Amino acid sequence: MDKVYIFDTTLRDGEQAPGFSMTADEKLQMAHQLAKLGVDIIEAGFAAASKGDFDSVRLIASEIDGPVICSLARALEKDIELAGEALKPAKRKRIHTFIATSEIHMKYKLRMSPEEVLERAQKAVRFARNFTDDVEFSCEDATRSQRDFLYKVIETAIKAGATVINIPDTVGYALPEEFAQLIEDIKNNVPNIDKAIISVHCHDDLGMAVANSLMAVKHGARQVECTINGIGERAGNAALEEIVMAIKVRKDFFGDLYTEINTKELYKTSRLLCRITGSFVQPNKAVVGDNAFAHESGIHQHGVLANPLTYEIMSPEDVGFPSTRIVLGKHSGRHALKRRLSDLGFQLSDQEIEKVFEKFKALADKKKEVYDEDLEALIYEEFMKIDEEEPIKIKHYQVQTGENILPTATVVLTFNGEERTATSTGNGPVDAVIKAVQKALGIEPKLLDFSIKALTPNTDAQAEARLVVELDDVKASGRGVDTDIIKASINGFVDALNRAIMRKNYIISKEKIREEGTV
Repeated sequence: MDKVYIFDTTLRDGEQAPGFSMTADEKLQMAHQLAKLGVDIIEAGFAAASKGDFDSVRLIASEIDGPVICSLARALEKDIELAGEALKPAKRKRIHTFIATSEIHMKYKLRMSPEEVLERAQKAVRFARNFTDDVEFSCEDATRSQRDFLYKVIETAIKAGATVINIPDTVGYALPEEFAQLIEDIKNNVPNIDKAIISVHCHDDLGMAVANSLMAVKHGARQVECTINGIGERAGNAALEEIVMAIKVRKDFFGDLYTEINTKELYKTSRLLCRITGSFVQPNKAVVGDNAFAHESGIHQHGVLANPLTYEIMSPEDVGFPSTRIVLGKHSGRHALKRRLSDLGFQLSDQEIEKVFEKFKALADKKKEVYDEDLEALIYEEFMKIDEEEPIKIKHYQVQTGENILPTATVVLTFNGEERTATSTGNGPVDAVIKAVQKALGIEPKLLDFSIKALTPNTDAQAEARLVVELDDVKASGRGVDTDIIKASINGFVDALNRAIMRKNYIISKEKIREEGTV
């Protein structure tokens, strides 16, 4: 087996992207998850960039075990010294120093001759070896560098003590075939390249970062520098999750290559980064996007329900994704509808499915997605008495709450026409009022899910409460909307209970009809 090392630069290159800055505590939280994910190297930051970056690198070096902790440093003694100081607490540490090697960078950015760049690279690597034996050297803008000069810089850096040579496609200029050939040429023209690991760091300006990285690995690179969700400068970096899963899924192409990433942590790591940065991935993002395992097309749904391998080349469980998601919409077919109704507790005959399917299609033409509540409404409309009254109705409620006051709620409701009253306390006003409803009814359904959100950004916004309950193995969801979050919550709870009770009654009556042999 041939290991590919995963060098994660989410906390350095990823954080450099506009809008992705993180505090030291957020970086530490992310670093703990990266260690759990199993990355080999964490580039914790650029110690010389600011005091905040120095402190972040120092904090991560002090608290994270497992991965090598790395700091970036320009080919300057001051930068390298600060990196070495920040990394002192790390059990395993690396200094990553770099200098540009392309003609355009040397002329316009560095204002240095090739000879001066060569000398600076040599001195930087030698100086970095005073702080650690693990030194990585990068030839910035390698893909636009003159080849013979690039080979010479690499050879010199290895002689000076570099253990890893990074070949960045800094501006995302290369195409996969070109980048693969560059790696081959370096292997064939740098005499001491066998004394260092070849690394690649690809940007996504032309959408080729992952493809270039994978082709480099196929042709001899053994370290890939990448970020969670592909975040980074401009169009971003190669996405870690895509690289790792490509190597895992396409063993027929990559042979004995492997990574030590715990792929079941990929989705969780992606979502943590989203929460920290406040920037979410697009729904169709490979591997971790919301639609990565979602299917709406009837043909696809039928195939996936029969055998997931028909349309899923990896299982959602492999990346820690909650599950395959069957989206019901205008493209969906009978198989998907029948499965969803079954999941909701409705066991319908083929004839009954046909009736619901016609109404479902009519509704789907008007909506982007048909939700469980919509299906419940269709079922009740088709198979239950339309004039059936809801068994539970709230007549009045009152809640007392405040600082140093135990939240207490009193409700007055009717249950099948009988008026009932109950008072209860709770951990908060919503908890108290829901417990009061349960006490009045004399039932304790399981609350499977509860969420509440504002429908607009204003302080007078309506609140939407969504709840899912289970009553005697019958599940139902409810919804309540009001400017008062307590009223929205109690309405949503009662709505869910009414649906569960009516569904239960429907199931009982349906079974009775079938037992009696009548239609």
